[in-house]
Amino acid sequence: MTSSLHRITSVLLLCLPLAAWSAELNGRVVRIVDGDTLAVLDGGEQQHKVRLAGIDCPERKQPWGQRARQALSGYVFDRDVAVEWGKRDRYGRIVGKVLDGERDVNLALVRDGMCWWYRKYAGEQSPVDRGLYEAAETAARDKRRGLWTDPDPVPPWEWRRH
Repeated sequence: MTSSLHRITSVLLLCLPLAAWSAELNGRVVRIVDGDTLAVLDGGEQQHKVRLAGIDCPERKQPWGQRARQALSGYVFDRDVAVEWGKRDRYGRIVGKVLDGERDVNLALVRDGMCWWYRKYAGEQSPVDRGLYEAAETAARDKRRGLWTDPDPVPPWEWRRH
């Protein structure tokens, strides 16, 4: 009995972070603000600013900032996407995972070395996504993809502090 209860509890706890994505926004990407922010126009012609969850791209004036923006544009500009989300940030932006069909665009940016996996917010991701994003960043770093070609890339949270 205790073993079964423990297994059920474990499964339920693993599912909790998945429940954080409580809403889905569907629409066309009409603007790329920077490497981790875009605007989606929904079916009702309302525009929503979306901050990509789980990642942090270089700032516009930072090395790789424009390339990250171009990479995001190449993936989704003028395309229909789904955004799985569960919160808004302090600026009122939707914070979510952008999906182009089955492709997790946030994860693709990490794989391409265009951004950092934002560990500060890892607790808001599902255990599966945490593992995927961490592995993607490690692989990009090891293979010296994107910003990892720089011998000492400065994370955007440090760049913003200065």
